[in-house]
Amino acid sequence: MLSRTADNLFWMCRYTERAENTARMLDVNLQMSLLPQDPETREGSWLGVLRISELQGLYQSKYSAISPSDVLQYMVRDPENPSSIYSCMRAARENARAVRGSLTTEVWETYNTTWLELLKHLHTGLLERNPGEFFEWVKFRSHLARGVTIGTMLEDEALYFLRIGMHLERADSTARMLDVKFHERGSNGNHEGRAEAAGSAALQSEFYRWSALLSSVSGLEIYRKVYRDVITPDRVAELLILHGDMPRSLLASVRAVADDLARVSNQRSTETERRAGMLCAELQYGRVEDILDSGLHQYLDHFLDRINDLGNRISQDFLVPLSA
Repeated sequence: MLSRTADNLFWMCRYTERAENTARMLDVNLQMSLLPQDPETREGSWLGVLRISELQGLYQSKYSAISPSDVLQYMVRDPENPSSIYSCMRAARENARAVRGSLTTEVWETYNTTWLELLKHLHTGLLERNPGEFFEWVKFRSHLARGVTIGTMLEDEALYFLRIGMHLERADSTARMLDVKFHERGSNGNHEGRAEAAGSAALQSEFYRWSALLSSVSGLEIYRKVYRDVITPDRVAELLILHGDMPRSLLASVRAVADDLARVSNQRSTETERRAGMLCAELQYGRVEDILDSGLHQYLDHFLDRINDLGNRISQDFLVPLSA
């Protein structure tokens, strides 16, 4: 496969996944804002949204203060924000148009219709009128694109590069969200004792916070099935990092990347495959106790460095190299 085609396919799916993850994150933050919060906590929550995408500096160059309405506009509508839902869906559609010959008609029509419907929703003010409905629509269109791709595409290199882009982005997003949300609480994975000391109101607040984090990755029902017990930070970390049967966990995402890298292997990709395999093995045989003892933030920071390295190596081995 030509590197240009592989590059378009990789980024088409990666941008779609990024738009969905942004919608998940904003939707959960809106739900959390309904809880009683002091102004400092509320501002910190919206600042966390920007930190997850490493956009704090760019946002503050355009806005003088952190407000929910400004963050929503910046993360959804702003064409100058490369991680806004608008920018991601536009980029996904442009990449799809560039490789129409490698896609089925159903896949292309799904991406094109999604873009046209997004323009309509933004024009008619669905975001301002009913933000929850808008974010549900973004998630639905991402799910639809994924299902149509799996259901109609030939299982060849084109599909493998699509999946590599999707799972690499998913691993990055889950790690960032987990890191920021734990860091917001000043947590090293074991702060429930402080909540107990603060009384039932604090316990309820903690429950909703961890429930919201799980909901942002469609993990709340899975958590209940796996643990059948109260929600604790340690178990949330374990589920989202080490459970291979949780679709958005780090292990599930990295394992999928490693498997598809093996399928598109070439003469230059040996080291990339080795590093992906090592990361997958460490997650597969890791223990949450060891991760928390060594420091969750340090662990996730190192994980993000390795995911970024994998993305760069995949670009060098298979895709169009970034210009200097």
